[in-house]
Amino acid sequence: MAVKAGFILPHPPLIIPEIGRGEQIKIQRTSDAYHSIAKRIAEIKPDTIIVATPHSIMYSDYIHISPGKGARGSFGEFGHGDITVEAEYDIELVGEISREAEMQGIPAGILGEKNKSLDHGVMVPLYFVDKYYNDYKLIRISVSGLSSLEHYKFGKCIGEVSEKSGKTIVFIGSGDLSHMLKDEGPYGYREEGPVFDREVTKAMKTGNFLEFLKFDEDFCESAGECGLRSFIIMAGALDRKNVSSELLSYEGPFGVGYAVAAFNVLENDEERCFYEIYLKNETERVESLKSEEDEYVRLARQTLESYVINCKIIRRPDDLSNDMTSNRAGVFVSLKLDGNLRGCIGTTSPTTQSIADEIIQNAISAGAEDPRFPPVCEEELKRLVYSVDVLGDAEKIRSADELNPEKYGVIVSKGHRKGLLLPNLEGVDTAEEQVSIALKKAGISPAENYKLERFEVVRHK
Repeated sequence: MAVKAGFILPHPPLIIPEIGRGEQIKIQRTSDAYHSIAKRIAEIKPDTIIVATPHSIMYSDYIHISPGKGARGSFGEFGHGDITVEAEYDIELVGEISREAEMQGIPAGILGEKNKSLDHGVMVPLYFVDKYYNDYKLIRISVSGLSSLEHYKFGKCIGEVSEKSGKTIVFIGSGDLSHMLKDEGPYGYREEGPVFDREVTKAMKTGNFLEFLKFDEDFCESAGECGLRSFIIMAGALDRKNVSSELLSYEGPFGVGYAVAAFNVLENDEERCFYEIYLKNETERVESLKSEEDEYVRLARQTLESYVINCKIIRRPDDLSNDMTSNRAGVFVSLKLDGNLRGCIGTTSPTTQSIADEIIQNAISAGAEDPRFPPVCEEELKRLVYSVDVLGDAEKIRSADELNPEKYGVIVSKGHRKGLLLPNLEGVDTAEEQVSIALKKAGISPAENYKLERFEVVRHK
C-alpha cells in the first residue's frame, strides 16, 4: 500500500465551537471544508495518519518524530482543558521511517523529545477526523529549521517507506498560511502576506508542488507564514504520484490565512519528480548568476570551492583590481543555499593586508566555520549564491534616530560584547528592529547602557 491522499489543513483552535464561542461562524467555509475532509478520510479508512505540525518541538537542524506508544493533549492553553484528543502511535512505521532517514543521511528521528503532549497543530485536525473515524494510528512529525528541500527529501523518504509498509496511509500537512493579512489582525499587515497566500493557494489548486520549493526564506519570514514546511513534507510523500487537486476553501477574516486542500493519489507519474526538477532548475539559475558576478563575489566563490574540493587556500589572483589589492576594509561574506542562509562570517574592521585577503579569509570562515551550520560540502557548491559586503568606517551615533536600515548597518557594544547587523536586510524595516536584533546577537539587554555605531556598505552580488 502507500500514501493514498494528502490534505492541507489549518489549525485555528477557535474553529471548535466551545472555544470559538460564536467566532467560528466567521470561518464557516473552513469548518464545512474540514468536515468534508474528515468524511473523505473515513472513507479511505487509513491504518495510519501522518501529521506534520509546526507546533511540536522544533529543532534548527533535526526533524523530530514523536516516539513512544502514544500521546494525549488538551486545549487547556485555549481555556478548555476539558476538550482532549488522544491517539496511539504507529511504533512500527515510526521505526522504519527513522531507520530509512538515517540510511539516506537525513537528520530526522525520535531523539530529543521534550513535550509528549499533542499540540494544537495535531489536535485540531484530529478533532474533526475523530468525529467520523478513529480506527487509526498516528505519526506526529515536527518541522525544523532545515531547508525546504531537506523537508521535501524527508517526505520522499516517508513515501518510499509507506510503499513497502503494506499499510493504507493519509498525510495531513497542518498549518495556517500568512499571519500578516490585516492591520487589525493579531500580527499586523505586510504586503508579502497576501502575495504568499495567493501564490501558495494557486499551487494547491494545480497540485504543482514545485512552487512550494521556490519561496525565499526571507520572503516567507516577512509574510509570517506558518505551515509551508508541513505542506512540503506532505508534497514529498506524494513525489512521483499523479494527484487530483482541490482547494476546498480559503479565507482570512482574522488576518490569518486558512486553506483546506485535498490531493488524492491517482497513479504513479515519473514526471512529478519535483526534488530532481528543483535541483536542476536551481543549478541552472546559479550558473546563470555566475556569469554576472563581479570580481569580489567571484573571488569568494573561487576561494570556497578550492577549500572544499582541494582542501587548499588559494593564492591571491594576479588580475584583481587595485581597489581589492591596495585598500583595506572589514568584509562580510554571505552564502545562501536554496533560498536559505547557509553561512555568514565577517570582520567589522580590516584584519588582513587587503580587501582581497579579507574576502579569502572570510569566505572560508563562512563556508566552514559558521557555528550555526555544518561545513559546506562539495555537493552544495554548485547551488550556493554568494554576496560580499565591504564595510565603510564605523562612526559613533547617539541614538537610533540617526540610523536608516536601508542605508546604514549598526554595531551595538557593551564591554567585550558586540553585535552587528548589515543594512538593507529583507524583513528589517525600522531602526528599532535593527537595534533590537543587534542587541540580541550581542547578548545585551535593551536596559543596559550600550554604545551605538553606524556604517555604510558596498554590497556585491
